[in-house]
Amino acid sequence: MSPARSSMDTFGWDGKRVLVTGAAGFIGSHVADRLVARGARVVAFVRYNARGDLGALAWGSHLNEMEVYRGELRDVEVLESAASKCDVILHLAAHIGVPYSYIAPRDVVETNVLGTLNVLESARRADVNRLVCTSTSEVYGTPKHLPIVEGDALNAQSPYAASKVAADMLALSYHASYGLPVGIVRPFNTFGPRQSARAVIPTILSQALAGPVVKLGSTHPIRDFTFVQDTVDGILSFAAHAGALGKVVQLGTGTGISVSELVALVGEVVGRELEVVSDPQRVRSQTSEVDALVCDPSKAEQLLGWRAETSLRDGLQQTATWIGRRPVPWQPGEYAV
Repeated sequence: MSPARSSMDTFGWDGKRVLVTGAAGFIGSHVADRLVARGARVVAFVRYNARGDLGALAWGSHLNEMEVYRGELRDVEVLESAASKCDVILHLAAHIGVPYSYIAPRDVVETNVLGTLNVLESARRADVNRLVCTSTSEVYGTPKHLPIVEGDALNAQSPYAASKVAADMLALSYHASYGLPVGIVRPFNTFGPRQSARAVIPTILSQALAGPVVKLGSTHPIRDFTFVQDTVDGILSFAAHAGALGKVVQLGTGTGISVSELVALVGEVVGRELEVVSDPQRVRSQTSEVDALVCDPSKAEQLLGWRAETSLRDGLQQTATWIGRRPVPWQPGEYAV
């Protein structure tokens, strides 16, 4: 048993009522599934749409055991109703696309900042025992040194990153001002099954499985890719640890790889030599591109006993297998913002 899973089990998830915002999303759906498997009573908060679409949650194995709550982060009354009688809130809902934040900054800010404010207020009124807000490594921007530690300066280079900085500061202010039992977990580039094509790994894998040509934007940026099951372990370990309240903890492997190196590794995984074709619409402006994000995971290991256990190659193989076994709701090579 890993240190993370051991820490998580001691919290006693069995019977706890847990609200997961963003449960229809990539990471949120995995978190919700894991919680049900641990015996929690999950309230899965998903964004309302007329199609009744449950997103990635529909690919999970425990949907029928969850209470699905449809609503919108910007509607505080709906959030308060969902949070009622919950012991824990895991807040993962957000607009997450950097390119989308260039197009619709107001939508991103209102959802990520005002939505987080509403979650914080709902947690106060519900008197929850624990609230975890999920951040992003994008808040650091291009760092002055690698690896990045939690105390490094924040430098938002996109409206999305700025919205997450604001959300993080709100959460910490609620801990300081009201004693709200909240902390912030900051994953670095999570990947794995169920992820949408807006992220670089499913973009590369889906194209590589279809043929030898891969359309991409910039290939020089370096990222620290963390497999989703490791990220889930980290989030739940963080939630289980009373010493994490009021703190920020990063979740990453501590190893960076450039996008060009990633393409070569994907080629090895799928058994095909790949040709990269530059697609100008996928390229961020020079001043907005984050050149490198590599995590120092020391704090997570020291505080939580957590470390990433899945290698990048193994995670890519699992993700490739998942994509290859089911139709995904995008066309290989299709640009998703």
